[in-house]
Amino acid sequence: MLPAIQLNEQSDAPLYRQLYEQVRSAILSGALQTGERLPATRELAGLLGLNRTTVSAAYDLLVQDGLISGHVGRGSFVAYKSAPGRLNWRELLNPAPSGHGMAGDSDISFVASRPSELLFPLDAFRHSCAEVLGSPEVANILQLGAPAGYAPLRRYLLESARQEGVALATDDIVVTSGCQQALDLIRRALVNPGDAVAIEDPVYPGLKNAFAGGGARVIGVPVGRDGIDVEAAARVVKTERPRLLVVTSSFQNPTGTTLPAAARAALVRLAQEHRTILVENDIYGDLRYEGERIPTAKQLDETGDTILLRSFSKTAFPGLRVGWIVAPREVTRRIAEAKQWCDLHTDQLSQAVLLRFAESGRLAAHRAHMLEAGRKRLRAVLDACERHLAGIASHTRPMGGMSIWVTFDDAVDTADLLARAQREGVGYLPGRHFAVTKEHRSSARLSFAGLAPDRIEKGVGILGRIFAEETARTRSAVDAGMEPALV
Repeated sequence: MLPAIQLNEQSDAPLYRQLYEQVRSAILSGALQTGERLPATRELAGLLGLNRTTVSAAYDLLVQDGLISGHVGRGSFVAYKSAPGRLNWRELLNPAPSGHGMAGDSDISFVASRPSELLFPLDAFRHSCAEVLGSPEVANILQLGAPAGYAPLRRYLLESARQEGVALATDDIVVTSGCQQALDLIRRALVNPGDAVAIEDPVYPGLKNAFAGGGARVIGVPVGRDGIDVEAAARVVKTERPRLLVVTSSFQNPTGTTLPAAARAALVRLAQEHRTILVENDIYGDLRYEGERIPTAKQLDETGDTILLRSFSKTAFPGLRVGWIVAPREVTRRIAEAKQWCDLHTDQLSQAVLLRFAESGRLAAHRAHMLEAGRKRLRAVLDACERHLAGIASHTRPMGGMSIWVTFDDAVDTADLLARAQREGVGYLPGRHFAVTKEHRSSARLSFAGLAPDRIEKGVGILGRIFAEETARTRSAVDAGMEPALV
């Protein structure tokens, strides 16, 4: 029998995720036996006071885990059997963080926020590799290195940061295995279990999980048309006193929104007034296709206390996993210590090759090519949305980056329609994937950077037709008086 379900609407975890984890625990503990029938989604939704799609999303995760199976006309049944004589790995493993799992492969995929490999300058990269491997330093490069990073690359990055005005004389740099590790190291160095961390909502799930997975109390701050809501951030900082306030100032993932300069300055003042550490994720800042570049919050912070994250992953080669942190020297020293205990240091060959790629001028040439291609892709996705989503959805209008955020009318659930879209060859990420406090069930992220303009047009056209049909069906049901009763 299904045990009592206790859901907390104030929790950082979405309701469907809480339901999934409690049913999962009941199955693995034996409280729910193999073959036992679960309540129908409509029945359980009524018992718990939930939307049926919330229960369906939880059941979908249980099906993916092999814990339950659905039978048309009969319902859902516990399918899990523990093999005799073996460790029960499903019971022993901790649940995956919320937001895990990606949409499956599709012919036209708006899923991954990454550059197209078709744009990679492979000949220029090969030349850079050959020059590094032919240099007298290659033996040292292949040795163990310093936790803070390959010294020549650190000097190059620090000098570039100082010329740009994002690093003061009191700042230093730590090279990390991409931005994801940078977030994890900041958490290790600065956040204790139970500390509050304020982040954007919606947000890239890797950012949320970097802090929540370490025991931090993650608090979502709404993202509006111009990035994080500064007034809402002020309320959170004043009432919750978070240890960190983490923002993606340019072309935020997933929304593509950008904070104006005045808002950035306001966040700097807010952090200073309340002694909150401001962490600025600027990995998309170089991907501006239109308009003037806005100074980073780090540049606007005369104290130098803002911590800045950057990466080669979006402008060069994601697979090399090289990012960096610009922060006060006391902070970078502690982060380097944390990094040593994680993985000793970031791969030195990747660092050396990227340094050569940059110093040779090849990175600048590649970036110019990326910006031209990105400009065409951004224009293609915005034009396609205007043509195919008019009247059924609104969307953000970024001037750079890799993604836009689409919000559909009439409470259409993007998770429910994903399977149909995939059958028709198009993939995307539902808004729930990026949830912190709000579910974002009617939204979706479309990442356009990896697709040619003609594929973008075709993909958005297919989505427009699918969602238009669902919107019409929903509106017809409402007009016929079939909307659910409110209790």
